[in-house]
Amino acid sequence: MSEQRESFTDEEYAFLRHVRFGELPDRVAPEDRATASETEVRRDRPEPIGGPPDWDLRAGG
Repeated sequence: MSEQRESFTDEEYAFLRHVRFGELPDRVAPEDRATASETEVRRDRPEPIGGPPDWDLRAGG
């Protein structure tokens, strides 16, 4: 009952990637990359609201 599957070649996989994702952008040269210190402040967390007394109340302390 085991069926033998036909596998794609590397060229066929490359074509399928191109069809799905399109043309890749040019590579960024290492000297053009920004380091963490050169970027803006982190945006993945909201700014803290209030001060330490408010934080203690929220934390139950």
